[in-house]
Amino acid sequence: MEEKSTWARLRWPIKAIILAIPIVGIGYWAFETGKFDGTSAKSATADTTSVAPTMAGTTAADEKRTFNYSPEKPVNGEYKGVVEVGASGFNSFVVNIDKEKRWEIVSKDFGKSFVYEGMATTADIRTGLKNYIGAMFDKGVKSKNIHFVISSGAQKEPKTAAISTELKKMGYVVNLVTAEQEGKLALKCVLPASYYDNSFVVDIGSGNTKISWMDGDVKSAEAPGAKYYEKDLKDDAVYAQVKSLSEKIPAKKREVCFIIGGVPYELAKQSRNGEERFTVLNNPEKYAVDKIKIKSGVNIYKAIKDATKCDTFVFDWDANFTIGFLLTVK
Repeated sequence: MEEKSTWARLRWPIKAIILAIPIVGIGYWAFETGKFDGTSAKSATADTTSVAPTMAGTTAADEKRTFNYSPEKPVNGEYKGVVEVGASGFNSFVVNIDKEKRWEIVSKDFGKSFVYEGMATTADIRTGLKNYIGAMFDKGVKSKNIHFVISSGAQKEPKTAAISTELKKMGYVVNLVTAEQEGKLALKCVLPASYYDNSFVVDIGSGNTKISWMDGDVKSAEAPGAKYYEKDLKDDAVYAQVKSLSEKIPAKKREVCFIIGGVPYELAKQSRNGEERFTVLNNPEKYAVDKIKIKSGVNIYKAIKDATKCDTFVFDWDANFTIGFLLTVK
């Protein structure tokens, strides 16, 4: 007797189930992909769903946000240098600037001076300044194009008087700027003309915070700086003051905030991608900080954000209010 195959030995109900499985699967695939009506179900969903661009630090997955803007390059520019005497130390910049006031950074140096720690002598100050000046000469900056600016916050520090005196002995002009001037100079440097209508500028310094925006001309307001704790000011009081000042920014100017200063610099370091020019800061609550100056600066940042509801705070790695000063020099 001939032996039956495995298929022949199966009962018909089982055979029917086996045959039905691929048929049902093909039918389900055709239905889901829209083969029955000529429309892809996936495409229909994509047509009705708007996917917003991801920006760093605000999505559920804490994805990296980016700010895609490329400033115009200077044409046939000239090298100019500036040293900022700030409330926490020296910063120096060499900038290529053309006749149309287009600019780009050639070099930048952020350094802390021992002057502010009570450890420097007059000779130390003079040596430090000569080093800054010599570095600018090496980069091709002419002596006439080197400038010194003492910030409004630094002017409140008694020790900066010694620096100013030494500079004058060396034959340099010392430019003193007010907080209002700083705010305007920061805007001139940081805020692209194409953003005048919808954005504002914040500079969180150690001695004070400058907030500025365009409204016909430049408007500027001053608030406490990140070292407000040295003046026995409380977090809540500073938060309220900064928030109140920030509320003066017109609603239509709150789409983007261009932010600079020592604390924003420290925050931006935590999420910078390579050598990008612009870094979008995370929300204030994203930063776990233990240094009191950074913590105080974040308190100021939070007050500004809460007041303006601005979603995009962009740190510019190349900008400084002193570059705005250079842009005003003929």
